[in-house]
Amino acid sequence: MMNPALISMIAIVLAGGATALQAPTNAKLMTAVGSPVNAAFISFAVGTAALGLLALMFQSRPDWAAARGLPWYAWIGGLYGVIFVVAATWGVPRLGVALTITLMVAGQLLISLILDHLGAFGAPRQPINWGRIGGVALVIAGVVMVRRF
Repeated sequence: MMNPALISMIAIVLAGGATALQAPTNAKLMTAVGSPVNAAFISFAVGTAALGLLALMFQSRPDWAAARGLPWYAWIGGLYGVIFVVAATWGVPRLGVALTITLMVAGQLLISLILDHLGAFGAPRQPINWGRIGGVALVIAGVVMVRRF
């Protein structure tokens, strides 16, 4: 049997690939519907329908009692998705897919270092160190290379 951590990493890489596909797909949609907000709205509507079908298929039911006890910020994750999708939809026609996604990954990594360091939102605490900073610096160097070359 394959290592569960390896399976998880492969799944996440594939999900990242889906993100790269989503940006130009929504940018194409934007040309027909007139704005990145309209394209994002349609994208989220299709995604919501897909999530509804998955919930039915897996017979997934939320624990509403537990959900009511969550802090306010636990309810706004979808807003971050809106920012991401609208920005990617807007950015692709101006910057290209590779630069848009590379910039987004750089932003994700910078914020994730801080979140890990603080153990924010219940994430395991992983202090910032030179190795982690170097890894993010390499991604930022990649942004520069994607932009310049």
